[in-house]
Amino acid sequence: MMSQGVPARAEALGARLRELSRGARMGNSALRAHVETAQKTGVFQLKDRGLTEFPSELQKLTSNLRTIDLSNNKIDSLPPLIIGKFTLLKSLSLNNNKLTVLPDELCNLKKLETLSLNNNHLRELPSTFGQLSALKTLSLSGNQLGALPPQLCCLRHLDVVDLSKNQIRSIPDTVGELQAIELNLNQNQISQLSVKISCCPRLKVLRLEENCLELSMLPQSILSDSQICLLAVEGNLFEIKKLRELEGYDKYMERFTATKKKFA
Repeated sequence: MMSQGVPARAEALGARLRELSRGARMGNSALRAHVETAQKTGVFQLKDRGLTEFPSELQKLTSNLRTIDLSNNKIDSLPPLIIGKFTLLKSLSLNNNKLTVLPDELCNLKKLETLSLNNNHLRELPSTFGQLSALKTLSLSGNQLGALPPQLCCLRHLDVVDLSKNQIRSIPDTVGELQAIELNLNQNQISQLSVKISCCPRLKVLRLEENCLELSMLPQSILSDSQICLLAVEGNLFEIKKLRELEGYDKYMERFTATKKKFA
């Protein structure tokens, strides 16, 4: 029985290898088809394909592509020699991959407006990140950032920043220079919040749900002297009704109500 079993297993293994080989060939032809389409449309999208690396074939399209979406793969790094050459790129999405660091060359993308890197393993951003001068929307939810990246304060056109589900513990004074309209810090470990957050010139929406804030750590100037008209703080270490008793809450409610009417 043993001697019959071995050839049978070998044959099954051979069949599996042939199947994988066919899959690889099909994968390559599918990739080629995507590259050809992207050459015409300026959009390259290859999601849920189990890719372990950034497709090198894309270096042929550095002067064509405006959108790249490689979400839901297993990519763990971006090639420094290629990634900075996409001179027309406006949108880059690599959500649900395995990225641990970003190369400095990424910051050469002067036309990039949307960068979406949710659910990776990033601990910090490149020191040159402030050079992404056209960036409007940044999504870094579900990473391992331990602090608010100070480079974000250099981005003059930034509208929306999502840093939810990270490991941020405090928000420093530099936050006052942030230009964003919406800042999402939900589900971090924030216990300290600089009063300078009230100075953000364009900040309208501040999300701080499910953090570690005591009511005494929430600057009252957010209520009385800021542009913020939507403050979300449920799931912290105080009852929401206590927030309503703070001085300046009526001023905040005036802004909240005025904004609600505007969009009604």
